[in-house]
Amino acid sequence: MERGSVTTPFGRRAMTLGMLASQIAAGDIPPDRSVDKWKLFRSLCEAKTVIGVSDRSLAVLNALLSFYPGAELSRESGLVVFPSNAQLALRTHGMAGTTLRRHLACLVESGLILRRDSPNGKRYARRGRNGSVGEAFGFDLSPLVARAEEFKTAAAELAAARQYLRLMRERLSLCRRDVVKLLELLRESAPQTEWQLQQRRYEALSVPLSRKASVKDVEILHEAMEGLRADLSNQLEKLLNSENMDANDRHSGRHIQNSHPDSQFESEPGFGKDLGSFSAGAQTCNRDVAAPGSSLSQASAPSNGSSPASSVPPLLPDPRLTREIPLPVLLSVCPQIADYGPQGRITTWKDLLTAAIVVRTMLNVSADAYDDACAVLGQENAASVIACILERADRISSPGGYLRVLTERARRRTFSVAPMVGALSRARRQGEPLAS
Repeated sequence: MERGSVTTPFGRRAMTLGMLASQIAAGDIPPDRSVDKWKLFRSLCEAKTVIGVSDRSLAVLNALLSFYPGAELSRESGLVVFPSNAQLALRTHGMAGTTLRRHLACLVESGLILRRDSPNGKRYARRGRNGSVGEAFGFDLSPLVARAEEFKTAAAELAAARQYLRLMRERLSLCRRDVVKLLELLRESAPQTEWQLQQRRYEALSVPLSRKASVKDVEILHEAMEGLRADLSNQLEKLLNSENMDANDRHSGRHIQNSHPDSQFESEPGFGKDLGSFSAGAQTCNRDVAAPGSSLSQASAPSNGSSPASSVPPLLPDPRLTREIPLPVLLSVCPQIADYGPQGRITTWKDLLTAAIVVRTMLNVSADAYDDACAVLGQENAASVIACILERADRISSPGGYLRVLTERARRRTFSVAPMVGALSRARRQGEPLAS
């Protein structure tokens, strides 16, 4: 049993406001709350940069947790451990005494543990006649239980930030490769004066990024490289169109102009009055792309049988990797995901990716299942699926298995996000329960 009053450290150690705040927070733990100590320690290791604790201090904390009996930290069984410095040194692989005391002080200052010092500063426990611990003096692990959700959220946000940075670096690498290939093609096909300017632009952007470059630096470089890729594509398309027009004039003496030059595909689909029509359109798009025997030239050919002016069809985005649902539409159908965004709201796709990592951890969806979904569906669509699963979490017994099933269906081109969101919207409008 633990004392409920505030205690001060033994000897010349001074009491601080941080110690007082940690003791007050530790006193507010519900009696029935319990936390797996090793899962909690793993979250601490992942979020150590945010918490401000070193790996050596975490090694000492690991030794303290090993003295706690059982795998669940709970107030009912007591949260005070009382090992001697000699035993702690053995479980920290022979750490020196001065180093051990320094890292114990760091854990106390970080608010991860509390000191429960005895009158003489020794660590021990008084036991009852039945052998149970009545009162213990040593290190109190209550702050770990009180701040468990904070550590879990911090670890999830850091994992989402690392995943987003890796995604942006991958996109930058692909964009740089495209620019190099298109620049080589332009150099071979166009006069020298037309590609020298683009060559200078690429040389200015080809400065290698440092290994510790921030997400903002990667995003700025990626945006500039995307602009260069678009300019190169337009320049090559104009060159190709001019060559095709000359060839058509020589062969038939006339030129057939395409009366619908705009592509039917947008970077993000719009949203009309009814989400059902939008969902049906998305299904039709996926069915046309996945139809056996179809080709890009067949999809872009006019229905009247006339040949278009340009032999290059419009490039269709991979339906598995493009955003199928506009962000405002998704948030209106799946409002619960906004509670897990940064500062309790979602305004951008980056915020949605961060919230999806937090929800994925909360629903016990494995990182492998989520990474596989991101590889097949794309980051934004996978996050949208997580938002839909959260809305139906009370009816899905295994969210991880459900996500794997949807990923496998998407790999076979038999699943898309739009019909899933459309079903949720119709059920919400009609007041029907969300079926699993």
